[in-house]
Amino acid sequence: MLNRTYTDNIPADILEQVEKCADVIRAGGIAAYPTDTVYGLGADIYNDKAVSKVFAVKHRPLNLPLPILIADISHLKELTAEIPQPATKLMAEFWPGALTIVFTASRSFTSIALAGSRKIALRMPGHAITLRLIKEVGCPIVGTSANLHNLPAVLTAAGVREQLGIAVDFILDGGACSGGVESTVVDVTGDKPAILRTGAIPEKDILISSRSKRR
Repeated sequence: MLNRTYTDNIPADILEQVEKCADVIRAGGIAAYPTDTVYGLGADIYNDKAVSKVFAVKHRPLNLPLPILIADISHLKELTAEIPQPATKLMAEFWPGALTIVFTASRSFTSIALAGSRKIALRMPGHAITLRLIKEVGCPIVGTSANLHNLPAVLTAAGVREQLGIAVDFILDGGACSGGVESTVVDVTGDKPAILRTGAIPEKDILISSRSKRR
């Protein structure tokens, strides 16, 4: 549900890593962190230099937009132009969780993370460490997978080190990701929701939720 709060049950040693990771991101660095799906690679979405480094480190083509992670539904107001009814249903059912929703971006939001597009891919992850990290940073962060472009996503901090090495300024080791599969991506900017990538949430569940009456 959308009103879930941050957990206080994160171990002290992990919280210390979260704070260091947030410091790195606020200072313009890039960092890897665990999520409910796979390890992510993050940066301050308002820092174009840091976002550019994410593209470079991943060897990701500059014409492929980067997804963005949020920790609170209030972030939608600054990032999106509108919230279609199907999106409201999907968020109520699957956020926080392994669903990335593609909205029309707000005219006031500009970032090279969008790669020139006026669409924006957003997710509220269902992972206490990730949510706490975003909260500590103080703004949404880049939420792309922490792997080289076209290579498999990784589930551990060791996997991040193997693929990206010292190019990442900080790796938050929160253990293995339990999900193991990247998020499902749904575009809600058209007449009806379109599944762009099948991932952790099955297509049939997306279709049922987007068509059902809101609870």
